[in-house]
Amino acid sequence: MDETIDNGFLEDAPARLIGDRAYDSDGLDERLWRERGIEMISPHRNGRKRAPTQDGRPLRRYRRRWKIERLFAWLQNYRRLITRHERHAENFLGFVHLGCICILLRHF
Repeated sequence: MDETIDNGFLEDAPARLIGDRAYDSDGLDERLWRERGIEMISPHRNGRKRAPTQDGRPLRRYRRRWKIERLFAWLQNYRRLITRHERHAENFLGFVHLGCICILLRHF
């Protein structure tokens, strides 16, 4: 998790991270908050032993996560993006932009 945050595209670390149920860990929540000041938002697992730490307010952000997941599902319709035939990142990014444009035009 630390390498992903350090190698991100943003200059500053995000204020919040949104994850699925696999990221429900009190230790991870505390470490991200203590070391980086990042709030971890994830729903609790079904078999959680400890008391819940998240109420409904931050989880509203989690509900909007489906928009990003849907975009990734739509981009997987383009085989060139899934297999990544391009060697250079700039070319691959261009095809990602082209895929987003095609999706936008289809739903516009």
